[in-house]
Amino acid sequence: MPAAWGNITVEEILAPTRGILLSGNLRQVFSGLNTDSRRTASGDLFIALIGDRFDGHNFALDAINRGATGIVIRKDRAQGLSRVKGAAVIAVKDTLRALGDLAAWWRRRHRVRLVAVTGSAGKTTTKEMISRILEIEGRTLASEGNFNNLIGLPLTLLRLETGHESAVLEMGMNRPGEIARLTEIADPDVGVITNVGMAHLEGLKDIKGVARAKTEMVERVSPESRILLNGDDKLLMEAASRFGRAVTTFGFEENNDIRCTNVRDTGLAGVSCSVTYRGKSIDIRLRVPGHQNVSNALAATAAALLLDTSPDHIVKGLEAFRGVPGRFTPIALPGGITLVDDTYNANPSSLKAALKAVAALRNSGGRILIALGEMMELGDAAVPAHLEAGRMVAETAAAYLVAMGEHAPEMIKGALESGMGPNGAETAGTHEEMVDRLISRIKPGDLILVKGSRMMDLGRVVDDIRARVP
Repeated sequence: MPAAWGNITVEEILAPTRGILLSGNLRQVFSGLNTDSRRTASGDLFIALIGDRFDGHNFALDAINRGATGIVIRKDRAQGLSRVKGAAVIAVKDTLRALGDLAAWWRRRHRVRLVAVTGSAGKTTTKEMISRILEIEGRTLASEGNFNNLIGLPLTLLRLETGHESAVLEMGMNRPGEIARLTEIADPDVGVITNVGMAHLEGLKDIKGVARAKTEMVERVSPESRILLNGDDKLLMEAASRFGRAVTTFGFEENNDIRCTNVRDTGLAGVSCSVTYRGKSIDIRLRVPGHQNVSNALAATAAALLLDTSPDHIVKGLEAFRGVPGRFTPIALPGGITLVDDTYNANPSSLKAALKAVAALRNSGGRILIALGEMMELGDAAVPAHLEAGRMVAETAAAYLVAMGEHAPEMIKGALESGMGPNGAETAGTHEEMVDRLISRIKPGDLILVKGSRMMDLGRVVDDIRARVP
């Protein structure tokens, strides 16, 4: 019988979490689960997690005051919390581990087709595309926002209900071992790796470390699971080969099992292509621009095919996809100006794809203006990566570059060394200054790209430009 909030008891929680009941009733029922005391509702089970900047144990009593009828705490933090009136108290060795183990148990109690997606770029868009396809066949649960880590993924799985037929989860990481653990928890039927690029290098040292970390999925999926890899990514394929697992590949090159051909770019109206698999061809159309979205759609199509989804449903699902906010989202402004919001995140791979797409979208006679924020978590590669970012901007023949962040000078230097005029590239110290510099230069017909790591909060720049362009 599937697990369900409103029916799940203390007794059922104890086994998967390896918990010990310090006080309370084994038959106590929980209506939900929360790790944030501020959002705890009546009847919830509160799990006290410990992070870099918080300790949930300090808020356990607050959660109970807000209506929680149970708390999960660490054994070594039980003093003062072992007996709380009106609430069950469960002690475990590690609350984060307990959350993941509970989610893994919950996943096994629901008969769903589950796809897990990771990669250095494109994983969120690919996840959303897969979700659109599978929703045509039945109710589908998908990761929301950045719920892709050791907290967010379990919380997503714990939302599975009886009516769900499919689930699509995103897996992120910034250090070795995380993808392995996420794979253990999710137990995907299909595991997808979109690519390997320079991202999270602070915790992974170099791009080979990224490849090793991403391919932990290949090592940890169950023998019955299908593995789907970008066959055009040689580093990814090399890293995955060490496990000797059978894989299915997708890509543009001839040797891939699932291949994309005949790409047709219609600018802001979108892109289309043909996907070939086992001698058959599927013509797909996207209503979102950018060559990178062709690759994302190919990965989504491949995942759906491995789940025996009908070609008609694949075509309809992808045509219904309208993009992900902040992921290369075109915004039409007065005067034929196009503002591209790509502010959700940035790394060298995604920036290269975005700049390539922007160059292809430029209107006849229009100019390209670029606003870039720093790319975070690049470690020792930060300086050369930001120099290269500036060089790539210059290669798009952009009319103007404004950069913000600690490594903004490197971006400007790279652009100037690659031929941008001295008046065409400059830094900005604040969001307001970045907007002012752009507004003073925008002309009718221009194409403006705004992109940076999430911590740079460049969505503020997008909002201000939209408000100020007459």
